[in-house]
Amino acid sequence: MTWRRCTRDEDAGETLIEVIVSIAILAVIAVAIGSALTVSVLISDVHRKQATAGAYVRSYGEAIQATVAQTNGYVRCATASAYSSPANFTLPSSYVASVTKVEYLASITTGAWQGTCPAAGDLGAQRLSLRVTSYGTNVSNQATESLSIVVRNCVTTCS
Repeated sequence: MTWRRCTRDEDAGETLIEVIVSIAILAVIAVAIGSALTVSVLISDVHRKQATAGAYVRSYGEAIQATVAQTNGYVRCATASAYSSPANFTLPSSYVASVTKVEYLASITTGAWQGTCPAAGDLGAQRLSLRVTSYGTNVSNQATESLSIVVRNCVTTCS
């Protein structure tokens, strides 16, 4: 009886289990790469909205200050709605701008601010908190930028 010897070529093949495991590993890697790309695109969109909202909130603040300085539009003991629509400022429909808080100069000597108009009267300076928010289909894709500005009562010119 003769025995047949196995050659190296017969031992070189992969088993079905080895093929299935390698396909599973490749599938996990493909899902990880796909997820990373998706997250990268979403984060890029949010960052773009934040940068744009930051530019709009600065433009909003500049428009309010220009309106107050050019037209003597200072409103004594103003509410947040008094400065909500400055002249020469437009915003795309996907963003909304608002004045969220008005604080009043309480003391010229200390520089303290308070949330209500002083009993002695408005001292001629108000600190406004501004906010610009982008709208998106998902709350997690929205961006909000805030800014505080000071408006002064300039009867003639502000210097």
